[in-house]
Amino acid sequence: GGIGLDTSKELLKRDLKNLVILDRIKNPAAIAELKALNPKVCVTFYPYDVTVPIAETTKLLKTIFAELKTIDVLINGAGILDDHQIERTIAVNYTGLVNTTTAIMEFWDKRKCGPGGIICNIGSVTGFNAIYQVPVYSGTKAAVVNFTSSLAKLAPITGVTAYTVNPGITRTTLVQKFNSWLDVEPQVAKKLLAHPTQPPLACAENFVKAIELNQNGALWKLDLGTLEAVKWCKHWDSGI
Repeated sequence: GGIGLDTSKELLKRDLKNLVILDRIKNPAAIAELKALNPKVCVTFYPYDVTVPIAETTKLLKTIFAELKTIDVLINGAGILDDHQIERTIAVNYTGLVNTTTAIMEFWDKRKCGPGGIICNIGSVTGFNAIYQVPVYSGTKAAVVNFTSSLAKLAPITGVTAYTVNPGITRTTLVQKFNSWLDVEPQVAKKLLAHPTQPPLACAENFVKAIELNQNGALWKLDLGTLEAVKWCKHWDSGI
């Protein structure tokens, strides 16, 4: 649903061979709608919960790779917004993303004679500047930005490139009602939506543009219907 469904629709306007959707919840109507949009593209669905152990993810990926032989792009897009659910927010938004990425390296890493690949991680503008009333959610998105930037720098070693797309506040069910950390602001959703937002379709259109640009290490901001490359300031360098 939301950004994920609209982005899938935009992708199907392109010359794809396969679109594989992994989700915890099966939505046959949505899958049927996607298949009808472009019959030339093979759209398949596999049930998947990003919070499962890496071994389980690897097992699923083996099945998918056996069927398709090659996968070019992995989009990590699972996410929840509820700072009452601290452990689950971290598990879905960050740990699951890291684990799924780690699992696909088994098939992509050039050190294992893999062909390389492209990781597209969905972050958030809160990864740059937090919505301070939801510090757990915002913290996971900052972690996604940092993790992905590291992946991009590791590309010469692994052959796997990476970038983030970071949507601004988008009118999806995710932001209609959500809990702040320790209830510091019970009206956080209402106050947030009082400011300018963007529809999911506008976000999806720029999302696919970012995928087509395919710039390793890019930090894309998708806000208010625009696509902008964010320049990250370096305040420290490990020197190694």
